[in-house]
Amino acid sequence: MHGLGNDFVVVDALDDPALAALTESVAVRLCDRTRGIGSDGVLIALPSAKADFEMVMVNPDGTRGMCGNGLRCFARFLRANGRATTDDITVDTPNGIATARLLPSDNPLHGDVDVDMGVARLAAPEIPMNPPTPPASGDKVIDYGLEADGTTHFVTCVSMGNPHCVIFVDDPDAVDLAHVGPLIENHEAFPERTNVHFCRVAASDELVMRPWERGAGATLACGTGACAAVVAGAMSGRSGREADVHMPGGSLHIRWLPDGHVMMKGPAETAFVGEIELDR
Repeated sequence: MHGLGNDFVVVDALDDPALAALTESVAVRLCDRTRGIGSDGVLIALPSAKADFEMVMVNPDGTRGMCGNGLRCFARFLRANGRATTDDITVDTPNGIATARLLPSDNPLHGDVDVDMGVARLAAPEIPMNPPTPPASGDKVIDYGLEADGTTHFVTCVSMGNPHCVIFVDDPDAVDLAHVGPLIENHEAFPERTNVHFCRVAASDELVMRPWERGAGATLACGTGACAAVVAGAMSGRSGREADVHMPGGSLHIRWLPDGHVMMKGPAETAFVGEIELDR
């Protein structure tokens, strides 16, 4: 499945804990685009005592993560395969319980999903980030000058259950993402690494963004990153609390509500369904 070209292998392990463990152990191979299925991550559906389902997301490097585009795909997968019986689905995620609402669609395999992504966390320890010097904005990281490879990047950081570093620039396309992305992702200030996004404010309700995802690299879209970009834009006074975020793969509509929750609306599409033998 994919959300705006951000693609995932989705595995139903609701009745088979051994399959869940095996899937996670071979996730790196599943994500390999030449030796496996190929994807930006693997989503594993598990039972949950806290919500309707639990979503485990494994990055192409084998680490666990949180993913907004994946969450929309996950919800539509469960409904299309009869695992969910209503269009409102609660999912246990690293950012708490997310609520996904499937919007009307002529085809259950495709369509928009509106998701409550939970609360945006703004304090440096929650991201987590260890700034080399104290931020001028207290415990929030807003336009903080972070040096990488001799260049100072002014970063605004947000956690959506995973760490995000948003850098506002005049032209995201002019950034050498393959060079700068890994430098900031692995910067010593981020003890758990970070996602990195270069963002241009086109209007108070319109952002243009290029994502670099922790553990995956350059992707066509990043749902939690789009959420973080709107929060960062509003926090830094560059844009409003509601905006369309345009990425190489398409656009998401994001709202940062007064209670701190972030709402994300966008598509989820099924690319194909199949079977693969998993060797231990």
